[in-house]
Amino acid sequence: MMDSVELLVRILNEAFERKSWHGTNLKGSIRGLTFKHVSWRPQPERHNIWEHVLHCAYWKYTVRRRLTGEKRGSFSLKGSNWFERPVPGCQDQSAWDDSVELLTETHRSLVAVIQSLSPDQLNKPAAGGETSILTLITGIAAHDTYHAGQIQLLKKLMNAKKS
Repeated sequence: MMDSVELLVRILNEAFERKSWHGTNLKGSIRGLTFKHVSWRPQPERHNIWEHVLHCAYWKYTVRRRLTGEKRGSFSLKGSNWFERPVPGCQDQSAWDDSVELLTETHRSLVAVIQSLSPDQLNKPAAGGETSILTLITGIAAHDTYHAGQIQLLKKLMNAKKS
């Protein structure tokens, strides 16, 4: 039987990149996409797939920061929450690939922090607030699943617009 920390890591990994019963996970939702796909917007002022990916990376970073007590402002991109893409200097497949790598590395560093926790820590508040560590971890897994669904919808809309 796995302990509670192992179970949380399993849930987080299923939402991100492991096979799951609920459908496409976050990493699966972006597999094989090109710069053209991820830059497409359904309407002006609406987020594209690329922005969803960076948003997810940012919130994984935020949860990790809350678990470790890191200072704010150490995310590798300037800003917070939503990051407009493409922007000058980030307008090609390589820039998109770098964003996928940022998401993957941020996920892996979050998992490493969670694996270092003891089950006794899960009900304690995370640094900087009253939200429990358990709630942050289950919430970030749900966040990945939610945005995987958003990305799947964006891909369907993109294909419908082409027809």
